[in-house]
Amino acid sequence: MGKNKEKTFEVSCPDCGAMLKIDATTGLLVSHTPAPRKRIFEDLETAAKAMREHGERTESIFRQSVDAEKNKADLLEKRFAEALRKAKDAPEGKPMREIDLD
Repeated sequence: MGKNKEKTFEVSCPDCGAMLKIDATTGLLVSHTPAPRKRIFEDLETAAKAMREHGERTESIFRQSVDAEKNKADLLEKRFAEALRKAKDAPEGKPMREIDLD
């Protein structure tokens, strides 16, 4: 009787670069070793500049949304005043329907 050696092979993931160890007999994943993380920024100065730019963009978007909300309130107030004026000017009684005209 010989020993039954476990046969596995390693494959590199083409998408993320992780190393996958696969059992040859069952085809199941035995282990996963994640790929080393890539550096996003080359140095601290570049990272700090990106953070400042991100902060400026965020502030700008926030200011635009605040201005839009202020204008929205004014616009809604004007629409309400116009609708109220029309309601006061409308004749009293039942509103006419198209079917009443026949």
